[in-house]
Amino acid sequence: MRKQAFSILMVAAFALTQLGVLAGATPQATPAAKNTANSTAHKAAPAPRSSPSLLNPASFKLQAPAVFSAKFTTTEGDFVVEVTRAWAPRGADRFYNLVKYHFFDGASFFRVMQGFVAQFGVSPRPDVTRAWENTTIPDDAVTQSNTRGTLTFATAGPNTRTTQIFINLGDNTNLDASGFSPFGKIISGMEVVDKLYSEYGDSPPDGRGPDQNRVQREGKAYLNKDFPLLDSIKTAAILPPAPVVQSKPAAAK
Repeated sequence: MRKQAFSILMVAAFALTQLGVLAGATPQATPAAKNTANSTAHKAAPAPRSSPSLLNPASFKLQAPAVFSAKFTTTEGDFVVEVTRAWAPRGADRFYNLVKYHFFDGASFFRVMQGFVAQFGVSPRPDVTRAWENTTIPDDAVTQSNTRGTLTFATAGPNTRTTQIFINLGDNTNLDASGFSPFGKIISGMEVVDKLYSEYGDSPPDGRGPDQNRVQREGKAYLNKDFPLLDSIKTAAILPPAPVVQSKPAAAK
């Protein structure tokens, strides 16, 4: 879990270099710095109190519905994810449990790279992060491509998925061959995801963003202090199924 970002970064860097997009540099965005004068208080929300059950990952055993949606309310607005379990059953089940029991509430988008990925999934609570650190799930077969708007678990190698997820901000189809299996896609609010704060860039040493080890050890306090402009998830919840509209039989003539 500690180095899940590195696998997708290495694959993407190689692919972009081969295409001639980058000249020996890692994929990162370094736009002009943002004025922090009026934004810090808005972004630096305190970590919420999560359910004590989050400290017992073994209790998260629900099987996801065949298709379901989850709504994320963030500091930039709302977006909705639709998950199709058949795409990646183990990943879909893990995501369903994490959302249902509010694991992501208060979590920051700690690694946002324009045109590449927006990564989240480290709990704002270090005690929860420690509890989930070794709760890996086996890989799923890659049945969908990592196109713009799809969601995929980050990894540190084969069979190492835990809680970190990235949203593809561009068509990262080069990740498919490395085993990154999308389990869902954003069906509304992609414009919100595109606005997530990205000016810190990648994690060190390739950018000015948060150190993932410190994110996991220190939680929200570290991010609020040193990276106050990061966007975060206020709450994420499973949406109720859409009602089934039954058609009335045609009237007899």
